[in-house]
Amino acid sequence: MRIVIINGQGHKGSTRMVARELAERVGGEITEFFLPRDFDEPCVGCWTCFKTDLTHCPHYAKLRPIVSALDEADLIILASPVYVYHATGQMMALLDHFGTRWMVHRPEPRYFRKQGVCVSTAAGGGMRSTNRDMADSLAFWGVPRIHRLGFAIHAGSPAGISKKSRAAIERKVEATARRIRSDAGRRHVSARNRYWFFLMRFLHRGIWRQEPDWSYWEERGWHAKGRPWK
Repeated sequence: MRIVIINGQGHKGSTRMVARELAERVGGEITEFFLPRDFDEPCVGCWTCFKTDLTHCPHYAKLRPIVSALDEADLIILASPVYVYHATGQMMALLDHFGTRWMVHRPEPRYFRKQGVCVSTAAGGGMRSTNRDMADSLAFWGVPRIHRLGFAIHAGSPAGISKKSRAAIERKVEATARRIRSDAGRRHVSARNRYWFFLMRFLHRGIWRQEPDWSYWEERGWHAKGRPWK
């Protein structure tokens, strides 16, 4: 299995520990990125990607290795510590660059056969909202299986995590790894995938005639009987 981990900050703390442990328990070829080291550009709102495609983004030279890794991966792990109840600014700046990959625009069909995991940790709370920040992108890219791991570790680093909390983390990570391995290679489409796809299809066939989105859907037969998950 090809696995890509995108870490929402540069140091190897508790969140990265969980993400890496999960990837190793799933097993396979692991590619890992750290933000902002591997990508440090905020979206400038130039609209170039919407008018043309992502390869024309002014930041594409830096973005390309991450795009390639995401496209080729079977499992995508997005990992961010909780920053003021949300994902890090670095993580959100990266995800901002994938607006054209959202369902209403030009989703990549391969993503409908991937699995995703959102990982977050905090000394206290905010894991749910942080994971939601990242899961929104995975879901609207078309990823049908999205797992969420959020842990209140009550510590500032892995060394400070209590034995009890560490054991709980290991149990949940192992259970998630088993589910991922069990689903590997299977083709799934979730109810959420179907709902959003058919809603976007309805809009395209009715009021949404924006180019190049409309032609992208038309060429793939999605306005007719074609489906990205088949």
